[in-house]
Amino acid sequence: MDDARAETAHRELLTALAGRPLVTVDRFGAALRACYTGPAPIGALRPALSIGCYAAWAPALPGMVVAAEERTHVRSVAERQGWLRRVRHDAARHLVKLDRPPVISTWCAGERPYELAGPGGTVAAIDPGVRAVLEARHLFDDLLRAAGVPAVARIRCVPADRLPGLAELRRSVGTERVVVQAGGMSGGSRTVIVADEADMGRAVRLLGPYRVAAYVDGWPCAVTVLGVPDGAGGLNVYVDRPSHATTDESCDGHDWSRPWPATAAALLFECAERVALWAWRRYGVAGLFTLDALLTPSERVYLSGVKWRHHKSPEVSGAGQQLIGLPPFMLAHLAVMLGTRVSWLADPNEFNHLSLVRATQRGGPFSVRVRLGHDGGPMRVTAGQGSGVYRLDDRDRLRWERPGAHPADARADQGEFLLADLPGPDVVCHPGADLATVEGVTDGATEPFHGPGRVSPFTRRVTAAIGRLLTVSSPP
Repeated sequence: MDDARAETAHRELLTALAGRPLVTVDRFGAALRACYTGPAPIGALRPALSIGCYAAWAPALPGMVVAAEERTHVRSVAERQGWLRRVRHDAARHLVKLDRPPVISTWCAGERPYELAGPGGTVAAIDPGVRAVLEARHLFDDLLRAAGVPAVARIRCVPADRLPGLAELRRSVGTERVVVQAGGMSGGSRTVIVADEADMGRAVRLLGPYRVAAYVDGWPCAVTVLGVPDGAGGLNVYVDRPSHATTDESCDGHDWSRPWPATAAALLFECAERVALWAWRRYGVAGLFTLDALLTPSERVYLSGVKWRHHKSPEVSGAGQQLIGLPPFMLAHLAVMLGTRVSWLADPNEFNHLSLVRATQRGGPFSVRVRLGHDGGPMRVTAGQGSGVYRLDDRDRLRWERPGAHPADARADQGEFLLADLPGPDVVCHPGADLATVEGVTDGATEPFHGPGRVSPFTRRVTAAIGRLLTVSSPP
């Protein structure tokens, strides 16, 4: 990393924090670890307090940790969705130990983070009402049109307050398979791909309003975008290298190492800039967001959604920013959320040109989240040495190498990988629970995915090895 840029970024973040303790409220207890660990750590981003669902580990330990699983000793889908309610009182007791009101870094603002911040505290996230509008599925096509996104990047769709029959849906968008998305914010749980009447039965159980879109056969992908006010009323827009995303039965993740076709990447960059500039003009919002898209076999790109918030995927992508000498975007995002100056970033045109060139080349970080399958009962991790850097031995068993917490700690092309967020042996994992995140940085020789919905043999071997750490959990 460029030492001068890192020093400036660190100094400006300290100015933005103004002596206030940084607190993370995030499912992952070691949130921001890609910024404060690894080859170029930024000390100001190591939280004074982490409030999360999963425990942290050395060398990614914050000053203090409140982790739901250390109290409930459970990982499950329900815990993943409701953990903050379970720790709010314990978190409040830790917050009063801080000598000043905190700055809370969280995926998105809401009632709980504001409650935790308390009088004088600050939640470093965009206004929840603005976010709800920007991420509303049924408004997505209107957003793209208002931003001036070219028609070639928009999927044919129609809004609906109530769903008509399947035949009418097919006529309205021109495809046999249609995608029904319910109102509310971006994500997969309110999306149904409808191919027949059985699927239609699931779609009508969603609560509207709806976005009904043509089905596009493509590889899901995403690009992280950073908007930084230029001090003169405008916005500088930085577009990171885009990723390919994959989901299968037991894992999902992002791969920034796979090359993109140049024309598709250029169109995606143009769309990202247009959306960022429109949101700044219309709502005055800046900082990090993610634009989701589909890349087709014919190398066309279509936009499919937006997540206007900081989350885990942009954190791991920060390892790619470090590879080209820049501090992670997260430093600039926090400064923007706190209303202070960001001077260390490169000229946006130069950065985006470099980013576009890099997008067509191999190499970068990857992240794969592994979950416990739904075909068994509760399990515990009873082997291994916890989170850290591993490799597979000649019998495809996990072999501990050393401590680690940053994707670059693992030399993927030499057979290493980082296992992050592993549960302790006293935690019971139920079907659907998160087991670990597999991370690394590759020059392109290590491929985590072979296509949309298809993991690579490497990923299959690693997930199978993680499975061998598990034993059936006996009832208490």
